[in-house]
Amino acid sequence: MNRRERQSAILELVRDGTLSTQAEVASALREAGFEVVQTTVSRDIADLGLVKVRAPSGRLVYAPPGATDGDRMRALGAAMRRYAIGAQAAGSLVVLTTPSGYANALAQAIDEAAHPGVAGTIAGDNTIFVAARDGVSTSVLRDELAGHLLQGAA
Repeated sequence: MNRRERQSAILELVRDGTLSTQAEVASALREAGFEVVQTTVSRDIADLGLVKVRAPSGRLVYAPPGATDGDRMRALGAAMRRYAIGAQAAGSLVVLTTPSGYANALAQAIDEAAHPGVAGTIAGDNTIFVAARDGVSTSVLRDELAGHLLQGAA
């Protein structure tokens, strides 16, 4: 089976909203009769522009490109509440802090959210530098990101 057929099958599989890892996608493809390795699946996911969104179950799952901005922002909010413990503006950066070992997970969630004010992230063990896009105030971006920490607080 060719690449087009395989990628079409991937899109069909992710539409049901239950696949959250490359291994799960590869397994589902094998069950559908495709012989794949994880590197092929990884390349296909990138080529297709799949994004991760929060499923009704609360689990992050692959979705076709064009998942709503609301889905991506809800996923970002959930990740901020789960991992972030602080946010401060520092020059052209917003510096987020997490417990030790959680910065990469939060940086990935920020990157996947495709926030219009974020140019990119760099993560260490417990600190993330969030680069604001040109023309975006770091104070406003910090307030928006930190605002997720307060959602649901009584």
